[in-house]
Amino acid sequence: MLDLPKNELDEIIQAEKKQVALEYHNEAWADGISEGIESEILAETALATAMTELVRLYGEDHAIDMIDGLRRRVEFGEFRANQTIQ
Repeated sequence: MLDLPKNELDEIIQAEKKQVALEYHNEAWADGISEGIESEILAETALATAMTELVRLYGEDHAIDMIDGLRRRVEFGEFRANQTIQ
């Protein structure tokens, strides 16, 4: 077994979980598109589902903080499809 500090192992586990979650989301997205659902509808419902869950788990203040963080990331271009890394 790997001999890593607990915090490093936890980070690896979290990264793997995020990768699997991304794969599930991509598969669901592709299924929706193949069923004729527009990307805008898929995106809006994904965001609404995620925000509903965050409010349920952590409350409205946390969800608002997350929205603010996402806004800054959008403004910095993090989510552009054709980003250029400098």
